[in-house]
Amino acid sequence: MRTWTDEEYTEEVFDGLDLTEADFVRCTFLRCRFVGARMSEVRSRSCQFDGCDFTGAQLNAAQLSTSSFANSVFRGTNLFVARFEGCRLLGAAFSEADLRGMTAAGGDWSWLIARYQCLDGADLRGVKLAEADFYGADLRRADLRDADLTRANLTGAQLTGADLRGADLTLVDLRGLDLKGVRLDIGHAVQLARCYGARVE
Repeated sequence: MRTWTDEEYTEEVFDGLDLTEADFVRCTFLRCRFVGARMSEVRSRSCQFDGCDFTGAQLNAAQLSTSSFANSVFRGTNLFVARFEGCRLLGAAFSEADLRGMTAAGGDWSWLIARYQCLDGADLRGVKLAEADFYGADLRRADLRDADLTRANLTGAQLTGADLRGADLTLVDLRGLDLKGVRLDIGHAVQLARCYGARVE
């Protein structure tokens, strides 16, 4: 296991590298490639992986803390039971990734692209997901309590069993959603009534 501390790389290629259980501390990787890299159980603290390509990488059971992955690509990436704590994923794109058991403790995931992704049972409590694109995503049983979903695209998303209590649904069109079995709070009930033209006094 190697510890990477205060290292900086720009547009470097780490494709296929075995980084299993590596420990990254205050490192910066800008527009780097980790295509097919083996990164199971890696740990990162206060790092930047902005604009990086993690296509096909193995990040299962990774522990990622106070790190940035802004505008990075996770196409076909294995993130099984990975944990993001206080991380920044602005504009990150997930496609065909394995997100089973993934958890996020806080952080800013605004403009996330997660179309058609399976987030069944995902723990996204308190995460900022403003303008995130969840078109057609599987969010069944997802825990979205206190999440910021302002202007998020939930069109076609499966929400059965999802918990949205305390979530900010400002400018989300609730009329187009299948809310059967979804846990909402009183504020959401009022918002939904107003969507249908009701006057709530």
